[in-house]
Amino acid sequence: MEAPEDGAIQLQDVAAGGGSASASYTKDGSDGQRCVASPGGWLGRLSRELHWSFLLAIVSVYGACQGVGDALNGVASGYYWKDVQRVQPSAAQFYQGITGAPWVIKPLWGLLTDVVPVAGYRRRPYLVLAGAIGVTSMLMLSLHRELGIIAAVLALTAQSTGAAIADVTVDALIAQKSITHPPLASDMQSMCGFSSSVGALIGFSISGLLVHSMGSQGVLSLLAIPSALVFSAGILLKESPATDFDYTQVHQKFYKTVQSMGTILKCPEVWRPCLYMYLSFNLSLDIQGGMFYWYTDPVAGPAFSEGFIGLIYSIGSVGSILGVLLYQGALKDYPLRSMFLWSQVLASLAGMLDLVLVARLNLKMGIPDYFFAVIDNSVSQMVGQLIWLPLLVLSSKLCPSGIEGTFYALLMSIQNAGGMMSAWWGGIMLDMLNVTRTEFHNLWIAVLIRNISRLAPLMLPFLVPQSDHDSRLLPVEMLDNIKSSEAVKAGSDSTGFSILVADDSSGLSSNALAQKEKIEEFHAGTADVELIPLVNKSRPNVDS
Repeated sequence: MEAPEDGAIQLQDVAAGGGSASASYTKDGSDGQRCVASPGGWLGRLSRELHWSFLLAIVSVYGACQGVGDALNGVASGYYWKDVQRVQPSAAQFYQGITGAPWVIKPLWGLLTDVVPVAGYRRRPYLVLAGAIGVTSMLMLSLHRELGIIAAVLALTAQSTGAAIADVTVDALIAQKSITHPPLASDMQSMCGFSSSVGALIGFSISGLLVHSMGSQGVLSLLAIPSALVFSAGILLKESPATDFDYTQVHQKFYKTVQSMGTILKCPEVWRPCLYMYLSFNLSLDIQGGMFYWYTDPVAGPAFSEGFIGLIYSIGSVGSILGVLLYQGALKDYPLRSMFLWSQVLASLAGMLDLVLVARLNLKMGIPDYFFAVIDNSVSQMVGQLIWLPLLVLSSKLCPSGIEGTFYALLMSIQNAGGMMSAWWGGIMLDMLNVTRTEFHNLWIAVLIRNISRLAPLMLPFLVPQSDHDSRLLPVEMLDNIKSSEAVKAGSDSTGFSILVADDSSGLSSNALAQKEKIEEFHAGTADVELIPLVNKSRPNVDS
């Protein structure tokens, strides 16, 4: 193939689930042909550039499973631990942390999707498996009306496992598309956030009524429905099967993939953002369990009913949608570092609304609890999206091709591990402050400490790249050796697409060259591709 005269990178998407498409990108990663806004707008552009079944998978996983499903789970599980299992707020946060453990081991699911195709398919079987696990676990929960704590934790953990596998599979597709279509990375993440927010709006709107009419355990059993939709998305996803995958080489591919990930994590452009992700979540204490118990307490709290709890969260989801639209329309071009720092400040300020509510200062100002709680939750969810979406974009930009599913899952697990530790630290703090099922005198102290803890990431700006959302964050020497060369042979189990890039080693230091050779050696075991230098490409200017 002849090199383009303008030094552009030719991208050919032959991904198993993406059909084939080609595009021409300039050296800085911009899309010379498709960056102009189309008449159909953001969603129309995605539907034209990407296959409809890919968007269906996003809607099923983010909209149905994580949007509607998490909304129902969030309200119902709070009442389940409080009224059915009758545990303390700190214990409820601990058990919910355990049920979230499958999200911490997401790299395992990512390894499976990247390295082990089933019947030749890399993505479809795992969506089907995720849906089947979710349906089975929730049906078992509905059939046993008086479960012990251990059995309940196991059932909810199984459901969480199905949701995590589905999330990893779709995230792998998103990371893959972010590499082949860099200008669409922010649009895809906005699509995910929008689907999740709309789903949450629907889920929260009906959650309170369902808990009131069916009970918390009955509502938890309804989580089988979103899992069934994920199962259907796996059946419908367009993906071309591989025909010559050698399963005897699976253990070697696992080993090489882990080696490649270890080498990539040693790169400062990668490990610094990873450290920031973990610390930003870990240092922001979570006391949601204590707040939920206070919301529903008839003596110390406002005694919100099941229906009104759902209403608060559903209206709050409108704030989440506004956060997505605000990010998509006005903030997605701002530098990542600025977005992270200002969003943490906003999160701390938004948390002060909880302090006003718990201290009942709103009543002294003549503002009813129900009205102030709606405003509080709406603002919190909007700010939450402004924190979350840039993190997702940053994560997709750190993923090398060939192991994009595994590496994106690793980045998400780092954030989930930080979130789980945040919930456990918050539970410990609630216990130390003697916040129980009926005692809330020190809850305001917990809220104040949480708000202050949200400012802790402001001490870590040097860990975040000072670049925009469309910049490539991985070093060019790493990109040049992780990307594949010419066409991937039909049915290959490799990366799923090929990118013809220049190989410029003349300006690299001896250490960079050594790292480059290691990455090339490691990646050779994860994808059956050959690296071919084509044209001399200079390194793009990326301020990390």
